[in-house]
Amino acid sequence: MGNQTDWTQRGERVTALPHVAVLMGGWSAERPVSLVSGAACAKALREQGYPVTEVDAGHDLADVLTRIKPDVCFNALHGQWGEDGCVQGLLEILEIPYTHSGVLASSLAMHKERAKAVFAQAGVPIVKSKVMERHIAATQSGFEPPYVIKPVNQGSSVGVFVIRPGDNRPPDALMDPNWTLGSEVMVEEFVPGRELTVAVMGDRALGVTDIVSNTTFYDYEAKYAAGGSVHVIPAKIHKHAYDEAMAIALAAHKALGCRGVSRTDLRYDDTKGEPGRMIILEVNTQPGMTPTSLVPEQAAYHNMTFAQLVRWIVEDASCQR
Repeated sequence: MGNQTDWTQRGERVTALPHVAVLMGGWSAERPVSLVSGAACAKALREQGYPVTEVDAGHDLADVLTRIKPDVCFNALHGQWGEDGCVQGLLEILEIPYTHSGVLASSLAMHKERAKAVFAQAGVPIVKSKVMERHIAATQSGFEPPYVIKPVNQGSSVGVFVIRPGDNRPPDALMDPNWTLGSEVMVEEFVPGRELTVAVMGDRALGVTDIVSNTTFYDYEAKYAAGGSVHVIPAKIHKHAYDEAMAIALAAHKALGCRGVSRTDLRYDDTKGEPGRMIILEVNTQPGMTPTSLVPEQAAYHNMTFAQLVRWIVEDASCQR
């Protein structure tokens, strides 16, 4: 990262750890999750001796960072503005090294349909989908059930609906005047089977987790409510499927130009036996970061503690990512 300062004191070489601003909160629909991630990362860094300032990111973020003068920003923001290239662009302008992916990769990954275009070009398997204005999607889909409706640029399964055979029509929420998740939604084919996820750290895929949800699908509640899901690592699937999931995650990470840590979510249709059909859903450039989150769990599978993971992410920080 190039921000650590060395000096000699009483004949000994001492390394000063960089001042880290942990960016958290923000104002997206994923604010509560970001606050939890940020607090966990800040605690882990302080325990290792890093000087840390927790920043609940607001519209005055540039002024705050100019005042506190951090050496590096740990980006623990989730969702729009913090994960879609906007805050990354601000940090580039301020010339403050930051963690995770840069402007272009963040922007591409956050827009699900544009990310799919990149995946298709890279030969990564995707499902059929289309982007529609939400009011139109509320009355017509162009897909036979089952299919999925999701905001085109949100994360954490916020605003995701599964339309199943027998459902009369898409959910009324799409017509709600208080809808805040964007004017466009993506409608895509529903893939039955298992929910898998793979973390990529640098240029290495860490493992495959099978997410067993206790709800209809791996929605917001399943991700964050106590007992909402069970994580099985390594996933008990056919070796060919396991290797394919690892390869897809790494290929998607590289195709988007991601940096640092990312997490790729997949569906594995093994309903007709194994090995089954593997489909990428999306790449998360700012995955959840608590000691029990999916990425730290996969790091732990490789005997890396949460503190070591957070430190690696900070040491990987840079500009022009």
